[in-house]
Amino acid sequence: MSDAARRADAAAGRPPPLSLSGRLRFVARVAMLVGAVLIFVPLHYLWRLLRLSSPWPRLFLGTAGRIAGARVLRVGTPLRRDVFYIANHLSWIDILAIGGTSGSAFVAKAEIGASPIVGWLAGLNRTVYVKREDRLGVADQINQLRDALADNWAITVFPEGTTTDGRSMLPFKSSMMKVLEPPPPGVLVQPVLLDYGAAGPDIAWIGSESGRDNAVRVLARRGSFELRVHFLEPFHPRDFPGRKAIAAESRRRIAEALEAANGAPLAEFAGHDRLAAG
Repeated sequence: MSDAARRADAAAGRPPPLSLSGRLRFVARVAMLVGAVLIFVPLHYLWRLLRLSSPWPRLFLGTAGRIAGARVLRVGTPLRRDVFYIANHLSWIDILAIGGTSGSAFVAKAEIGASPIVGWLAGLNRTVYVKREDRLGVADQINQLRDALADNWAITVFPEGTTTDGRSMLPFKSSMMKVLEPPPPGVLVQPVLLDYGAAGPDIAWIGSESGRDNAVRVLARRGSFELRVHFLEPFHPRDFPGRKAIAAESRRRIAEALEAANGAPLAEFAGHDRLAAG
């Protein structure tokens, strides 16, 4: 079966069978991830007990990304504090890459927080949970984001609302950028491009593929892949008044950088419009 056929089956919710070598790679990577949890999580709690700033969530995310096969290259300089990262979205690997390179917290849908293990690990990294379908609770979600930014956290938002294939981008939804109306004092916006190169279509979580099937497929994949995390030039949100203008400017900058990385104009995204984790 060709790579394109396997990707098509996965997107249609028909996970291709794993070879023996694929199963062995999956088991080995899961074992390494469990080992990383057993090392980094106790250290995180020890630092918290000593009332020290804990570097361990960031180090864990970076290590987990490497175990999953990502060879992350940081391009540009991430702002560490008082920053609102806005990024394109392909995979759950995105969280490992941005968190590992910047220490950012994330905005994630509430279902992630309800997951017994993933939710607990995400909570260690100060994830802000939102219910995208709860329109009556939007004000409370905005307040959570304001509190996070007031504590000098770096926050990452994936405004496409779903994952794409690395060759295209969807329109940016601006609802979670309402926290920038008006912008909190000193907070800048920094667009982030996640560039998986040729591996993008293979890694991407699109279509009807379940999160579990995507994780199995990625962790069973042979070899590693390069992921360039481009921290683009930051801008002050007051220069683009209103969340829609901020979303449009961020998308414009990321789209230009993606076209430059691909050496081609953006393609039309043909995947299904579903909400992905993250």
